[in-house]
Amino acid sequence: QVHPVESGGGLQQSGGSLRLSCEASGDTLDTLSVAWFRQAPGKEREAVSCISYGTNRPYDSESALGRFTISRDNARHTVDLQLNCLNPDDPAKYYCAADVAICPGEGSITTMAPATDFGSWGQGTQVTVSA
Repeated sequence: QVHPVESGGGLQQSGGSLRLSCEASGDTLDTLSVAWFRQAPGKEREAVSCISYGTNRPYDSESALGRFTISRDNARHTVDLQLNCLNPDDPAKYYCAADVAICPGEGSITTMAPATDFGSWGQGTQVTVSA
């Protein structure tokens, strides 16, 4: 059983950067598909990025392209999300989610799975952006 735990959230100015990390108690994330979602007050939870296991291939949402980077840190056994060029659309609670082989890049999967398809979730870490 895997229990994701997020860290790294905080306050940044517009244009600034944060690095979020997802680590797990219990079972490791190393062989799972791992995704980052975010949810702002009054808005639906949306996918940000996803990273596969078999090919280690990242998926990026439109909002993430060119600004955010998902990666695995093999030494720390984490999945990290580098947030660059933060803007006023980015403040949200960011969640780490994991499940078996559901990210794009796993087998023949080419599309991002919805949040409801992920079985393991962290409690989230808050990202706040000041003007």
